[in-house]
Amino acid sequence: MKDSEIVALFFAREETAIAETSLKYGRLLQSIAYNILADIQDSEECVSDTYLQAWNSIPPQKPESLSAYLGRIVRNLAINVWHKNRAQKRYNPADVMLEELGDIIPAVAGVEEEIDANELARHISKWLRALAAEDRIIFVQRYWYALPLKKLAAEHGSSANKLAGRMYRLRRQLKDSLEEAGITL
Repeated sequence: MKDSEIVALFFAREETAIAETSLKYGRLLQSIAYNILADIQDSEECVSDTYLQAWNSIPPQKPESLSAYLGRIVRNLAINVWHKNRAQKRYNPADVMLEELGDIIPAVAGVEEEIDANELARHISKWLRALAAEDRIIFVQRYWYALPLKKLAAEHGSSANKLAGRMYRLRRQLKDSLEEAGITL
């Protein structure tokens, strides 16, 4: 089923919208949540909460890309659970990945911060488009899909150490680009 048809089901308040969403994007959402949380139960809960948030937000939202919209919801939910678990001192492999970006991208709290976050997102998108295709792919796989370094290294024919160095240089470039644009961190 096409995304536009699924969104139409949400607008019609048809409960089949959830089933069709699960059928089409369930594995992707589960993968994103699990890569951040490394816990199947927490991941499943995030995916269920994603369906609920989608149900509550469509309408009025009408996402152009349903996968990106749902991916953002599940990622944010998983990061919130990650923060909660971290406060309870449960270790998670995603700790490293999220801490890597924590020095560059601040958390969003209020309305002014939300406006700043939108400007930040626009700048990061522009920066990503300027990267070489392979750098853009590994950056997104690491920091959006939360893939572990070892898995990324294997997929890209590199060692984990080389890839870690490459990721460090990319984060450094992003930080420099943000500072040049006057975006304070």
